Amino acid sequence: MLQHLHIQNYALIEDLSIDFSKGFSVITGETGAGKSILLDALGFVLGDRADTGVLLDKNRKCIVEAVFSFDNDRLKTAFEANDLDFDPNECIFRRELNPQKKTRAFINDTPVTLLTLKAIGCQQVDIHSQHDSLLLTDADFQLHLLDEIAQNNRSLSEYKKEFAQYNTLCHQLKDLKMMAEKNLSENDYLKFQLDELQKAQLKEGEYVEIENSLNVMENAEEIKSLLFSANGLLENSESAILPQLNELSSLLQRIKQLIPNAEGLKERIDNTQIELKDIAYDLERLEDDTQFDEEKLQELQERFDLLNRLMMKHHVKEFEALIQLRDELESKVNAFENIDQEIEKAEKALKEQTQLLKQLALQLRSQRQKASKTFSEKVTGLARQLAMPHAVFQISLEPIQDFTSTGLDQVRFLFSANKGIEAADISKVASGGELSRVMLSVKSAVSQHNYIPTLIFDEIDAGVSGEVAAKIGNIMQEMGNSLQLIAITHLPQVASKAAHHFFIFKDNEGERTQSHIKLLSANERVTEIAKMLSNDKITPEALKAAEVLLNSQTRT
Repeated sequence: MLQHLHIQNYALIEDLSIDFSKGFSVITGETGAGKSILLDALGFVLGDRADTGVLLDKNRKCIVEAVFSFDNDRLKTAFEANDLDFDPNECIFRRELNPQKKTRAFINDTPVTLLTLKAIGCQQVDIHSQHDSLLLTDADFQLHLLDEIAQNNRSLSEYKKEFAQYNTLCHQLKDLKMMAEKNLSENDYLKFQLDELQKAQLKEGEYVEIENSLNVMENAEEIKSLLFSANGLLENSESAILPQLNELSSLLQRIKQLIPNAEGLKERIDNTQIELKDIAYDLERLEDDTQFDEEKLQELQERFDLLNRLMMKHHVKEFEALIQLRDELESKVNAFENIDQEIEKAEKALKEQTQLLKQLALQLRSQRQKASKTFSEKVTGLARQLAMPHAVFQISLEPIQDFTSTGLDQVRFLFSANKGIEAADISKVASGGELSRVMLSVKSAVSQHNYIPTLIFDEIDAGVSGEVAAKIGNIMQEMGNSLQLIAITHLPQVASKAAHHFFIFKDNEGERTQSHIKLLSANERVTEIAKMLSNDKITPEALKAAEVLLNSQTRT
């Protein structure tokens, strides 16, 4: 429930703090005193869109804080999912709006997005404005309300998960059938391309290997000449290196005998000789291996030309891309060839998913039907207390053919205010006043299901008086036994039924008008209700009537 609300620099409010209690509370005050501003500020801290013109002092930021307590752990999962501290005894929502028109939001001092703030806040408080009665005519609202009453949250969550899988399977089957319906010539063309590449028997790395072999064969004579010359410099000429190293090695052997420190020089020359002899051997082998084979050269050139033609034809610059294209074509052709099997497999999976989804949808329907009968009777009974003695409220649950995200049901609220007249779609037969009274009856009936801890009415009783006003007060008083109810009202009959009475007023004595609020004492309540009864003129008769109204509240 809402425990405390603190508002700074918002519209006509410079600094206001108010504590709320359990049960039924009313807020009264003259028109323009700031009652709606209070609700706007509460909506702001719960994630409603920020009106950047609300700053009372344009040079300071606006801060609104709302403190809640929880009766259970219903919201604990949502807090954990958003990495928020959860304390059932105190939860602080805070939102700020600075002069630069930027807002920040916090839950328990942790920054959160407005989406998170609103998602958690709407599970804690339901603010009903004067125009929200029109929601009764909205099909989505009607179905959502019925599911709340039927406690379908878990069933609906499971259904939506399977509905998402159902949609995925539908799209997969549709794509497969579209693929199967494609022009066969496209498949023939793909097969032609694949056949050409498969006949080429492409091998990884062969392009570079052929390119290197061609380079050797085309330059075989020059290569052999160079190898021969190089080998000659090592051992097959008058000035060859190896014979000279042999002579150098003999000299160093003699020097080593005379100069012991020269021993290392002899070993280094010997190691060099070994390495150069290995090089000479490799040069000779390369010379022997380098042969000009005209037939082999022609064969390599033809293969190289084929690979280049294929690369040019398929607009690829690298040989590896050609191999990749072949593999992709192979996959596509195989997919075409196996399409019938894939379609059959997809149809089977979709059939099984359809059966599962239908089962879940029928389960939802059963729970909705069970809840709608009891709920309709409850709303009808409440509506008949509000000067509509012949009212009938019904919930029509009509099956539909195609699956939706909420099942296979279309919900319509039906209503009749007149005796002998069959109930029809409430959007077509109910007047504005009737809609407000039916909405009050609906909210009262829903309150017994503990669907939300705090309910706030902004003049839902507008346009009524007398006995109807008294009945509305009785209904709200009863609702206060199930939840925290806060109502803004102009009706003394309603105000007298509340357990707590707040009075909001304007102060014009300073430099600018400001709104203030106070919790009325018992004597102050008598005076305020007397003013409401006599249009601000307090008479002895009005005071006596106010005492009677308050005493009737005490006895109720």
